[in-house]
Amino acid sequence: MNIQSTIGKTPLVELQTFDVPADVRIFAKVEFMNPGGSIKDRMVSYIIDDAERRGLLRPGATIVENTSGNTGAAIAMIAAIRGYRVVLTMPDKVSGEKRNALRAMGAEVIVCPTSAPPGSAEHYVTCARRIHAGTPGSFMLDQYDNPLNAEAHFRSTGPEIWAALGPSVTAFVASGSTGGTISGTSRFLKQHNPSVRSVLLDPAGSIYHRYFHEGVVDPAQIAPYFVEGAGEDHLASCMDFSVVDDVIRFTDADAFATCRHLARREGLVCGGTAGANVWGAVQVARSMTRPATVVTVLPDSGNKYMSKIYNPDWLRRHGFESGGIRTLEPTL
Repeated sequence: MNIQSTIGKTPLVELQTFDVPADVRIFAKVEFMNPGGSIKDRMVSYIIDDAERRGLLRPGATIVENTSGNTGAAIAMIAAIRGYRVVLTMPDKVSGEKRNALRAMGAEVIVCPTSAPPGSAEHYVTCARRIHAGTPGSFMLDQYDNPLNAEAHFRSTGPEIWAALGPSVTAFVASGSTGGTISGTSRFLKQHNPSVRSVLLDPAGSIYHRYFHEGVVDPAQIAPYFVEGAGEDHLASCMDFSVVDDVIRFTDADAFATCRHLARREGLVCGGTAGANVWGAVQVARSMTRPATVVTVLPDSGNKYMSKIYNPDWLRRHGFESGGIRTLEPTL
């Protein structure tokens, strides 16, 4: 037994301090209790195990991947145990804590400009593919376009939620970048109960909200935002919109205000995507008119963002110093 054997089976806790109807409950899967510190452990271990079984990943080979940090941490952890070299590319908005943790486990980190447009030579996805193509025998998880990403959640996250809550689950709410979590988990829950609502959360500046509602990808609407690991500037093949019922747009301020609430009222110090997820879960819960159970995930810990979203000076510099949790008008 090693640290990989502890991946999954994370706690599911009820959030009890948000203003939602009395007969609506919100549960959150505490994914930062995975050994690599995030929900990405599930997907990475699943894809690497499959690659080894099929002979796509040989002993001592190099793993190359583009990441916003958490996938990289999972890769670096598993590679350290199994003896692989790791090269990771990431946008420069990724926190210093994440970069340093990757290097501590022996990964080579290449930082690319967040402003680089999709498909350009400097974009972190293009950079990873170029390194992979130029490294004989290397393996790339290709998390954005690999269907095994969603399958990992279909086989682990979804079943764990259903085992804990069963038919009481009314809605599953989560942000998405690669789309693995929302696609795989929603597909499993809907197979067991087609009436379960799946709601994707998308940051302002990402393309998914408009694409879902209008079928349009407008490069002019792509804009920078601070939340890491949510939204995207290109369509990921792993994102399965056929199992998504609605997409709600959130702002950095929504996510960070909810992070502060989670820390100070629930004792949960979470990353920005967790703040976004819980903000969205609260919006969905407030739209419910009957007894309901809304489930979300807390993808990673706030320990990775102490220099940013838990730093009062950083928050003030970027205009996030105050403000409560915004409420949407009911739309569901």
